Amino acid sequence: MIYQLRHLTTYLYEKPVTFARCALRLAPWQDTAQSVMDSHLSITPKPTLLETHIGQFGERVVTATIETPHRSLKILAKSRVEVTRAGPTWPLGGRAWEAVRTEAFASTSLDLASPVHFLYPTRMTALQPAITAFVAESFQPGRPVLEAAFDVARRIKAEFAYDPKSTEVSTPAIEAFTARHGVCQDFAHIMIAGLRGLGLPAAYVSGYLRTYAAPGKPRLEGADATHAWVSLWCGDATGWVGFDPTNALVVAEDHIVLAVGRDYADVAPIGGVVLGPGDQLIKVAVDVIPADETEPRQKAEAPADHDEHQAFAR
Repeated sequence: MIYQLRHLTTYLYEKPVTFARCALRLAPWQDTAQSVMDSHLSITPKPTLLETHIGQFGERVVTATIETPHRSLKILAKSRVEVTRAGPTWPLGGRAWEAVRTEAFASTSLDLASPVHFLYPTRMTALQPAITAFVAESFQPGRPVLEAAFDVARRIKAEFAYDPKSTEVSTPAIEAFTARHGVCQDFAHIMIAGLRGLGLPAAYVSGYLRTYAAPGKPRLEGADATHAWVSLWCGDATGWVGFDPTNALVVAEDHIVLAVGRDYADVAPIGGVVLGPGDQLIKVAVDVIPADETEPRQKAEAPADHDEHQAFAR
């Protein structure tokens, strides 16, 4: 599947900002299951300096320095991506999860895709006995790792309420778990914390999810959003497999990857600092358009999701 991606973020400032430096992770991921055909970034006002480097987990990071006083900042990322990620084979199986855990801790590789980078807790995915116990209910002795992981995603979807107003970008996993509500970021953090509590390597993935218009309704331009899910290492033979606990899905062609890290802090699409007094308003408009889509699209503007609620420190 080939997708056209458009991600526009607009910052409106109450008073002029004299300096801004932002780290942008808006270029899609490149691997054997996802090929970036084209990727372009435009920023207004024009940056004084643009620098590009590869991040610690292989993501492309663009650092923009803006020294022109401004009351608004627009960041537009456009990409064309081909996703060839195969869907799951049902029924799900895989090796017994205990064997995967043993193999992970025995790994000596330090490659970017090595499981050793994703075994240990972070500030946002601290080990919590309650979360580990919740996930452990799906990991009965000898159960196939893929089957057990999907069961966790299914249970999170069933037992947690999606509520964009209930948490913030800095909310740790245990708070969302205790409240039993949150957004995709929170559900991914909960699942990751529990998997790591069992000794299984789990990564946080940021990206986009293809959405479908309601029957008889046009797609709304700008109404898609960024998304987050979990990637679980299932042994050398199987590798990394994605699970989407927000939607109880095994990741396939409908998911487009931006970046992979240990938690949200590693992969925030936009982050940085600004110098200036006053408040700011953030607007985000995202389009995930399959290349074969012929349906008309009506203009809409989506509210900022967690990924960019607190993108800049002041």
